[in-house]
Amino acid sequence: MDEMLPIQSWSWLEGAVLATHLVLILLAAWGLRWLSRRVIGRLASRYDLPAEVTVSARRLIGFLISSGALLLILQRLGVSGAVLWTAFTGFAAVAAVAFFAAWSVLSNIFCALLLLITRPFRLYDWIELIDSGDKPGLGGRVLNMNLVYVTVEERHPGGSTSTLRLPNSLFFQRATRRWHGEPPALVKAAATGSTPP
Repeated sequence: MDEMLPIQSWSWLEGAVLATHLVLILLAAWGLRWLSRRVIGRLASRYDLPAEVTVSARRLIGFLISSGALLLILQRLGVSGAVLWTAFTGFAAVAAVAFFAAWSVLSNIFCALLLLITRPFRLYDWIELIDSGDKPGLGGRVLNMNLVYVTVEERHPGGSTSTLRLPNSLFFQRATRRWHGEPPALVKAAATGSTPP
C-alpha cells in the first residue's frame, strides 16, 4: 500500500522546489552571461572592434540577461506580470519626460554612439578641434571617452599639463584634426629643448 507524504512535509517540499527553480534560473543566467562574453570576445578579436564597443556590448547583454533573470525570479515568487508591466510603463513615462528635459545630455549620448561607430580618433591620439584656420583650437591627447565627454590632456608652456573635457556634441559642430604622432609644435619643442607654444 502506497503511503502519501504527510501534510506537514508539503510546505517543505514546495519550498525546496521553489529554491531549486531559483537556483536553476541563476545558473542559467550566469551561463548565458559567460557564453555571451565569449561570443562578444571572439567577434571583437575577429573584426578588430574597438574596446569601447566591446565593453558596451558586454554591459548591454549582461543587463538584458540579468533583467530577464530577475523577472523570472519575481514571477516564481508570485509577483504578477500585470503589476510589473504597470510599474515599467509608469517608469518609462517618467523617464521620457526626464529625457526631454535633459535634451543636451541626450545629444551628447547620441554623439558618443556616433563617435564610437565612425571612430574619427582613438584613445591616446592627438586631436584638435579647429575653430577657424588662423588660430589654434582646443585639443590635446585623448585620455578617456564616455557618454558625455571626451577628456583630453593639454600641454602648456613650462611643461605643465591640464585635462580638458570636451562635450561629445562639439565634435559634430567643428572640424577635428587628428595628428599622426605628436603635433608639430610639441615635436619641434622636444627637438630644440624649448617649451611648446
